[in-house]
Amino acid sequence: MGLFSRNKPKIKVTTSKKDGFSGWLKCTHCNELIHANELERNCNCCPKCDYHYRLSADERIRSLADTDSFQEFFKDLESVDTLGFVDTENYPKRLEAAKEKSGRKDAIVVGLCAIQKIPCALAVMDFNFMGGSMGSVVGEKLTRLIEYATESLLPLIVVSTSGGARMQESTLSLMQMAKTSAALAKFGEKQLPYISILTNPTTGGVTASFAALGDIIIAEPEALICFAGPRVIEQILGRPLPPGAQQSEFLLKHGMIDCIVKRHQLKETLADILAYVTASKFIVDNETTEGQNKKWTLKIS
Repeated sequence: MGLFSRNKPKIKVTTSKKDGFSGWLKCTHCNELIHANELERNCNCCPKCDYHYRLSADERIRSLADTDSFQEFFKDLESVDTLGFVDTENYPKRLEAAKEKSGRKDAIVVGLCAIQKIPCALAVMDFNFMGGSMGSVVGEKLTRLIEYATESLLPLIVVSTSGGARMQESTLSLMQMAKTSAALAKFGEKQLPYISILTNPTTGGVTASFAALGDIIIAEPEALICFAGPRVIEQILGRPLPPGAQQSEFLLKHGMIDCIVKRHQLKETLADILAYVTASKFIVDNETTEGQNKKWTLKIS
Protein backbone atom coordinates (compact mmCIF):
# COMPACT_ATOMS: atom_id res chain seq x y z
CA MET A 1 0.00 0.00 0.00
CA GLY A 2 1.10 3.57 -0.67
CA LEU A 3 2.00 6.01 2.06
CA PHE A 4 -1.36 7.79 2.05
CA SER A 5 -3.64 4.90 1.05
CA ARG A 6 -6.21 3.45 3.39
CA ASN A 7 -8.99 0.92 3.27
CA LYS A 8 -12.48 2.37 2.91
CA PRO A 9 -14.70 1.53 5.87
CA LYS A 10 -17.50 -0.88 5.13
CA ILE A 11 -20.88 -0.11 6.64
CA LYS A 12 -23.41 -2.90 6.82
CA VAL A 13 -26.62 -2.07 4.95
CA THR A 14 -29.59 -2.51 7.24
CA THR A 15 -32.86 -0.73 7.84
CA SER A 16 -33.11 -1.68 11.51
CA LYS A 17 -31.99 1.08 13.85
CA LYS A 18 -29.86 -0.06 16.77
CA ASP A 19 -28.50 1.97 19.68
CA GLY A 20 -26.06 4.58 18.38
CA PHE A 21 -27.04 4.04 14.72
CA SER A 22 -26.83 7.39 12.91
CA GLY A 23 -29.06 6.34 10.02
CA TRP A 24 -26.32 6.66 7.38
CA LEU A 25 -25.57 3.60 5.23
CA LYS A 26 -23.12 2.79 2.50
CA CYS A 27 -24.63 1.33 -0.67
CA THR A 28 -22.95 -2.01 -1.35
CA HIS A 29 -23.41 -1.42 -5.09
CA CYS A 30 -22.23 2.16 -5.73
CA ASN A 31 -20.48 2.87 -2.38
CA GLU A 32 -22.37 6.15 -1.97
CA LEU A 33 -23.67 7.21 1.45
CA ILE A 34 -27.45 7.15 1.78
CA HIS A 35 -29.78 7.58 4.72
CA ALA A 36 -31.97 4.75 5.95
CA ASN A 37 -35.09 6.93 5.80
CA GLU A 38 -34.33 7.86 2.20
CA LEU A 39 -33.82 4.19 1.34
CA GLU A 40 -37.14 3.26 2.93
CA ARG A 41 -39.02 6.03 1.11
CA ASN A 42 -37.53 4.83 -2.17
CA CYS A 43 -38.96 1.29 -1.90
CA ASN A 44 -35.64 -0.03 -0.51
CA CYS A 45 -33.83 1.04 -3.68
CA CYS A 46 -30.65 3.13 -3.61
CA PRO A 47 -31.59 6.72 -4.59
CA LYS A 48 -28.13 7.17 -6.18
CA CYS A 49 -27.71 4.06 -8.37
CA ASP A 50 -31.23 2.52 -8.13
CA TYR A 51 -29.86 -0.80 -6.87
CA HIS A 52 -32.80 -2.90 -5.65
CA TYR A 53 -32.26 -4.34 -2.17
CA ARG A 54 -34.35 -7.27 -1.00
CA LEU A 55 -37.77 -6.82 0.54
CA SER A 56 -39.37 -9.05 3.16
CA ALA A 57 -42.67 -10.70 2.28
CA ASP A 58 -44.59 -8.14 4.36
CA GLU A 59 -42.82 -5.22 2.66
CA ARG A 60 -43.50 -6.71 -0.76
CA ILE A 61 -47.19 -7.20 -0.01
CA ARG A 62 -47.52 -3.61 1.24
CA SER A 63 -45.87 -2.34 -1.94
CA LEU A 64 -48.23 -4.26 -4.25
CA ALA A 65 -51.60 -4.77 -2.55
CA ASP A 66 -54.17 -2.06 -1.92
CA THR A 67 -54.24 -0.91 1.69
CA ASP A 68 -55.76 -3.53 4.05
CA SER A 69 -56.85 -5.70 1.13
CA PHE A 70 -54.48 -8.64 1.67
CA GLN A 71 -56.08 -11.69 3.22
CA GLU A 72 -53.62 -14.47 4.10
CA PHE A 73 -54.46 -18.16 3.51
CA PHE A 74 -53.05 -21.41 4.96
CA LYS A 75 -50.82 -19.59 7.45
CA ASP A 76 -50.82 -22.45 9.99
CA LEU A 77 -48.90 -24.90 7.76
CA GLU A 78 -45.39 -25.67 9.08
CA SER A 79 -42.49 -27.79 7.85
CA VAL A 80 -41.66 -31.02 9.70
CA ASP A 81 -38.48 -33.11 9.80
CA THR A 82 -39.85 -36.15 7.98
CA LEU A 83 -36.41 -37.45 6.97
CA GLY A 84 -34.58 -36.81 10.26
CA PHE A 85 -32.08 -34.73 8.28
CA VAL A 86 -28.83 -33.63 9.96
CA ASP A 87 -25.89 -31.75 8.44
CA THR A 88 -23.87 -29.36 10.64
CA GLU A 89 -27.04 -29.12 12.75
CA ASN A 90 -30.42 -30.82 12.62
CA TYR A 91 -33.30 -29.56 10.52
CA PRO A 92 -35.64 -28.62 13.41
CA LYS A 93 -32.99 -26.22 14.77
CA ARG A 94 -32.62 -24.61 11.35
CA LEU A 95 -36.39 -24.19 11.12
CA GLU A 96 -36.58 -22.52 14.53
CA ALA A 97 -33.77 -20.13 13.62
CA ALA A 98 -35.50 -19.27 10.34
CA LYS A 99 -38.81 -18.63 12.10
CA GLU A 100 -37.11 -16.30 14.56
CA LYS A 101 -35.26 -14.42 11.81
CA SER A 102 -38.21 -14.00 9.43
CA GLY A 103 -41.19 -13.94 11.79
CA ARG A 104 -42.79 -16.47 9.43
CA LYS A 105 -43.58 -20.18 9.65
CA ASP A 106 -42.17 -20.85 6.20
CA ALA A 107 -40.72 -19.24 3.09
CA ILE A 108 -43.94 -18.19 1.33
CA VAL A 109 -47.01 -16.09 2.07
CA VAL A 110 -50.17 -16.68 0.01
CA GLY A 111 -53.61 -15.14 -0.08
CA LEU A 112 -55.99 -12.79 -1.86
CA CYS A 113 -55.65 -9.07 -2.41
CA ALA A 114 -56.72 -6.21 -4.64
CA ILE A 115 -54.31 -4.30 -6.88
CA GLN A 116 -55.89 -0.97 -7.77
CA LYS A 117 -59.27 -2.59 -6.98
CA ILE A 118 -58.65 -5.62 -9.23
CA PRO A 119 -58.77 -8.77 -7.05
CA CYS A 120 -56.19 -11.49 -7.57
CA ALA A 121 -54.45 -14.39 -5.86
CA LEU A 122 -51.01 -13.36 -4.63
CA ALA A 123 -48.04 -15.47 -3.45
CA VAL A 124 -44.83 -13.88 -2.16
CA MET A 125 -41.67 -15.75 -1.23
CA ASP A 126 -39.47 -14.55 1.65
CA PHE A 127 -35.69 -14.92 1.31
CA ASN A 128 -35.28 -14.36 5.05
CA PHE A 129 -36.63 -17.88 5.69
CA MET A 130 -33.80 -20.28 4.79
CA GLY A 131 -32.95 -18.35 1.65
CA GLY A 132 -36.50 -18.68 0.31
CA SER A 133 -35.88 -22.38 -0.22
CA MET A 134 -38.76 -24.48 -1.52
CA GLY A 135 -39.83 -27.25 0.82
CA SER A 136 -43.06 -29.22 1.10
CA VAL A 137 -44.95 -26.38 2.79
CA VAL A 138 -43.97 -23.87 0.10
CA GLY A 139 -45.19 -26.24 -2.60
CA GLU A 140 -48.37 -27.11 -0.71
CA LYS A 141 -49.37 -23.51 0.05
CA LEU A 142 -48.69 -22.40 -3.51
CA THR A 143 -50.57 -25.37 -4.98
CA ARG A 144 -53.59 -24.70 -2.76
CA LEU A 145 -53.60 -21.05 -3.81
CA ILE A 146 -53.41 -21.98 -7.50
CA GLU A 147 -56.32 -24.40 -7.07
CA TYR A 148 -58.33 -21.72 -5.24
CA ALA A 149 -57.62 -19.21 -8.01
CA THR A 150 -58.64 -21.80 -10.61
CA GLU A 151 -61.98 -22.46 -8.90
CA SER A 152 -62.64 -18.76 -8.24
CA LEU A 153 -61.54 -17.60 -11.72
CA LEU A 154 -58.99 -15.21 -10.26
CA PRO A 155 -55.75 -14.03 -11.88
CA LEU A 156 -52.57 -15.26 -10.18
CA ILE A 157 -49.40 -13.34 -9.27
CA VAL A 158 -46.34 -15.06 -7.78
CA VAL A 159 -43.30 -13.09 -6.56
CA SER A 160 -40.26 -15.37 -6.42
CA THR A 161 -37.01 -15.01 -4.51
CA SER A 162 -35.28 -18.26 -3.70
CA GLY A 163 -32.06 -20.19 -3.47
CA GLY A 164 -33.87 -23.22 -4.90
CA ALA A 165 -35.09 -26.53 -3.48
CA ARG A 166 -34.60 -27.13 0.26
CA MET A 167 -31.93 -29.81 0.57
CA GLN A 168 -33.07 -30.79 4.09
CA GLU A 169 -36.22 -32.26 2.50
CA SER A 170 -34.44 -34.00 -0.38
CA THR A 171 -36.82 -35.67 -2.85
CA LEU A 172 -39.86 -34.29 -1.01
CA SER A 173 -38.70 -30.81 -1.99
CA LEU A 174 -38.07 -31.75 -5.62
CA MET A 175 -41.59 -33.18 -5.85
CA GLN A 176 -42.97 -29.67 -5.31
CA MET A 177 -41.67 -28.69 -8.74
CA ALA A 178 -43.96 -31.21 -10.40
CA LYS A 179 -46.89 -30.51 -8.06
CA THR A 180 -46.93 -26.74 -8.60
CA SER A 181 -46.38 -27.13 -12.35
CA ALA A 182 -49.31 -29.57 -12.62
CA ALA A 183 -51.56 -27.14 -10.72
CA LEU A 184 -50.52 -24.33 -13.08
CA ALA A 185 -51.34 -26.53 -16.09
CA LYS A 186 -54.92 -26.90 -14.81
CA PHE A 187 -55.01 -23.16 -14.08
CA GLY A 188 -53.93 -22.52 -17.68
CA GLU A 189 -56.78 -24.66 -19.01
CA LYS A 190 -59.17 -22.03 -17.62
CA GLN A 191 -57.32 -19.41 -19.70
CA LEU A 192 -56.67 -17.34 -16.58
CA PRO A 193 -53.66 -15.01 -16.44
CA TYR A 194 -50.58 -15.98 -14.45
CA ILE A 195 -47.97 -13.26 -13.88
CA SER A 196 -44.60 -14.38 -12.54
CA ILE A 197 -42.34 -11.76 -10.93
CA LEU A 198 -38.66 -12.66 -10.55
CA THR A 199 -36.59 -10.81 -7.95
CA ASN A 200 -33.00 -11.07 -6.77
CA PRO A 201 -32.16 -13.93 -6.52
CA THR A 202 -34.43 -16.49 -8.19
CA THR A 203 -32.50 -19.72 -8.67
CA GLY A 204 -32.59 -23.52 -8.61
CA GLY A 205 -35.78 -25.54 -8.56
CA VAL A 206 -37.99 -22.47 -8.26
CA THR A 207 -36.61 -21.07 -11.54
CA ALA A 208 -36.94 -24.52 -13.11
CA SER A 209 -40.64 -24.82 -12.20
CA PHE A 210 -43.37 -22.30 -11.40
CA ALA A 211 -41.24 -19.13 -11.69
CA ALA A 212 -40.57 -19.78 -15.39
CA LEU A 213 -44.15 -20.79 -16.29
CA GLY A 214 -45.83 -17.39 -16.21
CA ASP A 215 -47.91 -16.15 -19.11
CA ILE A 216 -46.11 -12.88 -18.46
CA ILE A 217 -42.71 -12.93 -16.75
CA ILE A 218 -41.50 -9.71 -15.13
CA ALA A 219 -38.11 -9.21 -13.49
CA GLU A 220 -36.62 -6.49 -11.32
CA PRO A 221 -33.44 -4.76 -12.57
CA GLU A 222 -30.12 -6.61 -12.14
CA ALA A 223 -31.78 -9.63 -10.53
CA LEU A 224 -29.85 -12.91 -10.53
CA ILE A 225 -32.07 -15.44 -12.33
CA CYS A 226 -30.69 -18.90 -13.06
CA PHE A 227 -30.82 -22.60 -12.30
CA ALA A 228 -27.20 -23.12 -11.22
CA GLY A 229 -25.27 -20.09 -9.99
CA PRO A 230 -22.48 -18.44 -12.01
CA ARG A 231 -19.69 -19.88 -9.83
CA VAL A 232 -20.93 -23.45 -10.43
CA ILE A 233 -21.29 -22.88 -14.17
CA GLU A 234 -17.81 -21.39 -14.43
CA GLN A 235 -16.35 -24.38 -12.58
CA ILE A 236 -18.07 -26.78 -14.98
CA LEU A 237 -17.15 -24.87 -18.15
CA GLY A 238 -13.67 -23.98 -16.97
CA ARG A 239 -14.05 -20.41 -18.22
CA PRO A 240 -15.82 -17.21 -17.11
CA LEU A 241 -19.36 -16.40 -18.18
CA PRO A 242 -20.10 -13.37 -20.38
CA PRO A 243 -20.48 -10.08 -18.47
CA GLY A 244 -23.91 -9.78 -16.87
CA ALA A 245 -24.86 -13.38 -17.67
CA GLN A 246 -27.77 -14.71 -15.60
CA GLN A 247 -28.96 -11.21 -14.74
CA SER A 248 -32.39 -10.00 -15.78
CA GLU A 249 -31.05 -7.67 -18.51
CA PHE A 250 -29.18 -10.57 -20.13
CA LEU A 251 -32.25 -12.81 -19.94
CA LEU A 252 -34.48 -10.12 -21.47
CA LYS A 253 -32.09 -9.81 -24.40
CA HIS A 254 -32.23 -13.58 -24.94
CA GLY A 255 -36.00 -13.94 -24.60
CA MET A 256 -36.44 -15.71 -21.26
CA ILE A 257 -38.40 -12.88 -19.65
CA ASP A 258 -40.89 -10.39 -21.06
CA CYS A 259 -39.92 -7.13 -19.36
CA ILE A 260 -37.92 -5.49 -16.59
CA VAL A 261 -39.87 -3.19 -14.28
CA LYS A 262 -38.45 -0.99 -11.54
CA ARG A 263 -39.95 -1.55 -8.12
CA HIS A 264 -41.75 1.77 -7.74
CA GLN A 265 -43.49 1.15 -11.09
CA LEU A 266 -44.43 -2.47 -10.43
CA LYS A 267 -47.87 -2.01 -8.87
CA GLU A 268 -49.05 0.30 -11.63
CA THR A 269 -47.65 -2.07 -14.27
CA LEU A 270 -49.44 -5.05 -12.72
CA ALA A 271 -52.72 -3.12 -12.58
CA ASP A 272 -52.38 -2.21 -16.28
CA ILE A 273 -51.66 -5.83 -17.23
CA LEU A 274 -54.52 -7.20 -15.12
CA ALA A 275 -56.95 -4.68 -16.57
CA TYR A 276 -55.86 -5.62 -20.09
CA VAL A 277 -55.80 -9.42 -19.81
CA THR A 278 -58.83 -9.89 -17.56
CA ALA A 279 -61.96 -10.16 -19.66
CA SER A 280 -64.24 -10.07 -16.61
CA LYS A 281 -65.00 -7.32 -14.12
CA PHE A 282 -64.27 -8.05 -10.48
CA ILE A 283 -65.84 -6.20 -7.56
CA VAL A 284 -64.53 -6.36 -3.99
CA ASP A 285 -67.23 -6.44 -1.33
CA ASN A 286 -65.62 -4.80 1.72
CA GLU A 287 -68.85 -4.62 3.71
CA THR A 288 -68.27 -7.73 5.81
CA THR A 289 -68.68 -8.26 9.51
CA GLU A 290 -65.61 -8.19 11.72
CA GLY A 291 -63.54 -11.37 11.62
CA GLN A 292 -65.07 -12.65 8.38
CA ASN A 293 -63.21 -13.02 5.10
CA LYS A 294 -63.76 -10.44 2.39
CA LYS A 295 -66.10 -11.54 -0.39
CA TRP A 296 -64.85 -11.51 -3.94
CA THR A 297 -67.72 -11.08 -6.37
CA LEU A 298 -67.31 -11.87 -10.06
CA LYS A 299 -69.47 -10.15 -12.65
CA ILE A 300 -69.16 -11.37 -16.22
CA SER A 301 -69.09 -8.48 -18.67
